[in-house]
Amino acid sequence: MDLLASTLKETPPHTLLAAFVALIIFSFYGLYAVLHLIAPKPRPVLPSEKTYITTTPTGTATRQLPCWHDRWLADRHASETRSQNDDPTKLDIADTGSIEPAELRMSVVFPAYNEEDRILPTLKEAVEYLDATFGRDPRPNPHALPKQPQHSARKHVKSAPREDVSGYEILVVNDGSKDRTAQVALEFAREHGLHDTLRVVTLEKNRGKGGGVTHGLRHVRGEYALFADADGASKFSDLGKLVEGCEEVVDGSRRGVAIGSRGHLVGSAAVVKRSALRNFLMRSFHLVLMILTPPATSRLRDTQCGFKLFSRAALPHIVPYMHAEGWIFDIEMLMLAESAPAVPVLGHDGAVIGSSPGIKVAEVPIDWHEVGGSKLNVIQDSIKMAIGLAVLRASWMMGVYRRRLT
Repeated sequence: MDLLASTLKETPPHTLLAAFVALIIFSFYGLYAVLHLIAPKPRPVLPSEKTYITTTPTGTATRQLPCWHDRWLADRHASETRSQNDDPTKLDIADTGSIEPAELRMSVVFPAYNEEDRILPTLKEAVEYLDATFGRDPRPNPHALPKQPQHSARKHVKSAPREDVSGYEILVVNDGSKDRTAQVALEFAREHGLHDTLRVVTLEKNRGKGGGVTHGLRHVRGEYALFADADGASKFSDLGKLVEGCEEVVDGSRRGVAIGSRGHLVGSAAVVKRSALRNFLMRSFHLVLMILTPPATSRLRDTQCGFKLFSRAALPHIVPYMHAEGWIFDIEMLMLAESAPAVPVLGHDGAVIGSSPGIKVAEVPIDWHEVGGSKLNVIQDSIKMAIGLAVLRASWMMGVYRRRLT
């Protein structure tokens, strides 16, 4: 120790400064290299995972999944190639926020892994509400559609919602289940005549809840897209509250997100009856979340509730850039919404009067109850989530993850 102190005293200040700067640079690039090795990288989609199974009056059929994401990806590649060519005579053909028009009013994604015992009540509750609210016919039915807030500048709004669609679809993303999850869903569809309305997409290998949700959202056709847990813990009719919340925060490009929140239940019987350990870990994780996430996301009381709604225009700014496939994926979605590119704010006459950064998120209180059979390992998964959050935040901050394709 004395030798080190003596050496430091004898070393010129400029040498010490150079050594300190070199250490910082080495540490930065070392961390960057480590993050490249450990940061989650989604596996490529297999050909069979771009098909779905649905019932027909005479049996079942396997069909190709429609995919707005593939079209977006092709346009984005063409856009970046055009930009690299730097040809002023050729315009950039792609809008990074572009997406194919909606064919339905509502898309619902249920990620499901070994859910044969829990998915049936969830599907019953969902179909009862969706039939009554949206109907199954994609053609307009003014008596079936919920009233939407009127926007005086609607004609000047980019990506304005289609008023000529109704109906809904349900995508059950069977995440490599080893039980009869897919068969139970298809039997339910056959009994209720949900031909081509309920679609089962099977992933050959388990990807995790985040991977299942992301895969489903890449193939939705609705003006709104909801993902909900297959266990039915959230009251499905609260979807109406999410639609209202989303409409309240949409920007000039119709981008908006609404998330179900259990924050108001803290102290209630639904939370108190949980184990003390689980409640402690929940609060600890929320503290870590407040420290590691950007401002808007850190202020949310409940980021992990499996009941989130996206406007169609919001999807291209979130889904293509997803990396996390485990429990931490909700937070990445919310961070991507917060960091989405700004869009112009238009006045009543269509003139640009400012800009709106990010996609606003409405946190909506919903009814929720504990359901048995959870696959969450409280201690193990809590530790994984904390580590995953740190890796996720560092990867975005240091440029390991970026909003670009090349």
